[in-house]
Amino acid sequence: MKYQTITTTNFQQNCSLVWCKITKHAVLIDPGGEAIKLRRMIQDLKLIIKKILLTHGHLDHVGAAVELSKFYKIQIIGPHYNDKILLDNLPAQCQIFNVECIPSFSPHYWLKENNLINVGEITFNILHCPGHSPGHIVYWSKKHNLIFVGDVLFKEKIGRTDLPGGNIKQLLNSIQKKILTLQDVTVLIPGHGPLSTIGHERHNNPFLIKNL
Repeated sequence: MKYQTITTTNFQQNCSLVWCKITKHAVLIDPGGEAIKLRRMIQDLKLIIKKILLTHGHLDHVGAAVELSKFYKIQIIGPHYNDKILLDNLPAQCQIFNVECIPSFSPHYWLKENNLINVGEITFNILHCPGHSPGHIVYWSKKHNLIFVGDVLFKEKIGRTDLPGGNIKQLLNSIQKKILTLQDVTVLIPGHGPLSTIGHERHNNPFLIKNL
């Protein structure tokens, strides 16, 4: 597996381009915007985009999903159905944050706990991790010790729970019972900010230490 994190929009959101070294088949995780920038990266790397994967339904993680889905004629997969209300209300989200309107949409497929997503010879296991949003999911590659966590967990921080559908108890439960059960060496790729590891967060994240 190889991956490249591309920061998009004024929200400084991490879109992840992930591909199989053998087949060159790739996925985009959370294309939050700037579709042309993402297309250029895909072209430069000579990749074959097969799917768009979403962790949750907030505007800064889905802004370019429909445009890229139509351009590449590929499916949008995820998040969990419980985030349907967020995708249905994308125009209202945009109004709140005073950004250009993103029309509401539904993915081609919703995901749920323990679903598997394949791209080339890469397999992602789906973990449903509500708290930041009701239908938030994460993409975990056990083989590669890598997890794409969206806005559940950041380096020495946790996701916001003050937005509609957020729940601090759910978020901490998701982190403790799903994320922190993984090996310390697992690389954590968040939806914003720098990369980390499970081990680093277990021992250095002040929001987790006080709740362990």
